Amino acid sequence: MPRGISIKREREFKELTHKFKREHRYAGREQEVAARIVNKQRHDYGETKEEKEKDRAGLSPDRPLPLADYDRQTIPRIRSQLDRLDTSALRKLRTYERGHKQRKGLLTELDRRLSHH
Repeated sequence: MPRGISIKREREFKELTHKFKREHRYAGREQEVAARIVNKQRHDYGETKEEKEKDRAGLSPDRPLPLADYDRQTIPRIRSQLDRLDTSALRKLRTYERGHKQRKGLLTELDRRLSHH
Protein backbone atom coordinates (compact mmCIF):
# COMPACT_ATOMS: atom_id res chain seq x y z
CA MET A 1 0.00 0.00 0.00
CA PRO A 2 1.22 3.54 -0.70
CA ARG A 3 2.65 5.70 2.06
CA GLY A 4 0.28 8.23 3.52
CA ILE A 5 -2.80 6.07 3.09
CA SER A 6 -5.59 6.72 5.57
CA ILE A 7 -6.23 4.42 8.51
CA LYS A 8 -9.63 3.58 7.01
CA ARG A 9 -8.13 2.45 3.69
CA GLU A 10 -5.39 0.49 5.49
CA ARG A 11 -8.05 -1.35 7.49
CA GLU A 12 -10.02 -2.09 4.31
CA PHE A 13 -6.86 -3.48 2.70
CA LYS A 14 -6.22 -5.80 5.65
CA GLU A 15 -9.85 -6.92 5.80
CA LEU A 16 -9.93 -7.71 2.08
CA THR A 17 -6.64 -9.60 2.25
CA HIS A 18 -7.89 -11.65 5.20
CA LYS A 19 -11.24 -12.31 3.47
CA PHE A 20 -9.52 -13.48 0.26
CA LYS A 21 -7.24 -15.84 2.20
CA ARG A 22 -10.14 -17.21 4.25
CA GLU A 23 -12.20 -17.83 1.08
CA HIS A 24 -9.19 -19.20 -0.84
CA ARG A 25 -9.64 -16.60 -3.56
CA TYR A 26 -6.81 -15.14 -5.67
CA ALA A 27 -4.31 -17.67 -4.31
CA GLY A 28 -0.93 -15.99 -3.85
CA ARG A 29 -2.30 -12.66 -5.14
CA GLU A 30 -4.53 -11.69 -2.21
CA GLN A 31 -2.56 -8.56 -1.32
CA GLU A 32 -2.23 -7.45 -4.93
CA VAL A 33 -5.98 -7.71 -5.57
CA ALA A 34 -6.84 -6.03 -2.26
CA ALA A 35 -4.42 -3.19 -3.06
CA ARG A 36 -5.97 -2.70 -6.50
CA ILE A 37 -9.48 -2.52 -5.01
CA VAL A 38 -8.45 -0.05 -2.32
CA ASN A 39 -6.48 2.10 -4.76
CA LYS A 40 -9.50 2.26 -7.08
CA GLN A 41 -11.62 3.43 -4.17
CA ARG A 42 -9.02 6.05 -3.29
CA HIS A 43 -9.06 7.28 -6.88
CA ASP A 44 -12.86 7.36 -7.04
CA TYR A 45 -13.10 9.36 -3.81
CA GLY A 46 -10.33 11.83 -4.68
CA GLU A 47 -7.85 10.51 -2.13
CA THR A 48 -4.86 9.94 -4.41
CA LYS A 49 -2.04 12.44 -4.83
CA GLU A 50 -3.10 13.17 -8.42
CA GLU A 51 -6.75 13.74 -7.49
CA LYS A 52 -5.80 16.04 -4.62
CA GLU A 53 -3.59 18.06 -6.99
CA LYS A 54 -6.47 18.34 -9.47
CA ASP A 55 -8.73 19.54 -6.69
CA ARG A 56 -6.22 22.17 -5.53
CA ALA A 57 -5.87 23.38 -9.11
CA GLY A 58 -9.64 23.64 -9.47
CA LEU A 59 -9.80 20.86 -12.04
CA SER A 60 -11.75 18.25 -10.11
CA PRO A 61 -15.05 17.05 -11.58
CA ASP A 62 -17.01 18.91 -8.88
CA ARG A 63 -15.90 22.23 -10.29
CA PRO A 64 -16.87 24.93 -10.94
CA LEU A 65 -18.44 25.78 -7.60
CA PRO A 66 -20.49 28.96 -7.15
CA LEU A 67 -17.81 30.46 -4.86
CA ALA A 68 -14.19 30.82 -5.96
CA ASP A 69 -11.60 29.13 -3.72
CA TYR A 70 -14.42 27.56 -1.73
CA ASP A 71 -12.21 24.89 -0.14
CA ARG A 72 -9.79 27.45 1.25
CA GLN A 73 -12.40 29.76 2.75
CA THR A 74 -13.45 29.80 6.39
CA ILE A 75 -17.05 29.23 7.44
CA PRO A 76 -17.63 32.92 8.36
CA ARG A 77 -16.26 34.01 4.98
CA ILE A 78 -18.51 31.56 3.14
CA ARG A 79 -21.53 32.60 5.22
CA SER A 80 -20.98 36.22 4.24
CA GLN A 81 -21.31 35.27 0.57
CA LEU A 82 -24.35 33.00 0.79
CA ASP A 83 -26.93 35.82 0.54
CA ARG A 84 -26.09 36.41 -3.11
CA LEU A 85 -26.57 32.76 -4.14
CA ASP A 86 -29.75 31.27 -5.58
CA THR A 87 -31.26 27.93 -4.55
CA SER A 88 -29.43 25.85 -7.14
CA ALA A 89 -26.07 27.33 -6.12
CA LEU A 90 -26.82 26.62 -2.45
CA ARG A 91 -27.72 23.03 -3.34
CA LYS A 92 -24.49 22.65 -5.31
CA LEU A 93 -22.45 23.88 -2.32
CA ARG A 94 -24.34 21.60 0.06
CA THR A 95 -23.75 18.55 -2.15
CA TYR A 96 -20.06 19.39 -2.46
CA GLU A 97 -19.68 20.05 1.28
CA ARG A 98 -21.36 16.75 2.18
CA GLY A 99 -19.00 14.83 -0.08
CA HIS A 100 -15.83 16.60 0.99
CA LYS A 101 -15.16 18.52 4.18
CA GLN A 102 -18.50 17.86 5.90
CA ARG A 103 -18.27 20.94 8.13
CA LYS A 104 -21.32 20.65 10.39
CA GLY A 105 -21.72 24.39 10.98
CA LEU A 106 -21.72 25.12 7.28
CA LEU A 107 -24.04 22.23 6.44
CA THR A 108 -26.48 23.49 9.09
CA GLU A 109 -26.36 26.99 7.61
CA LEU A 110 -26.90 25.72 4.08
CA ASP A 111 -29.83 23.56 5.21
CA ARG A 112 -31.37 26.52 7.02
CA ARG A 113 -31.11 28.73 3.95
CA LEU A 114 -32.46 26.03 1.64
CA SER A 115 -35.49 25.50 3.88
CA HIS A 116 -36.32 29.23 3.56
CA HIS A 117 -36.06 29.29 -0.26
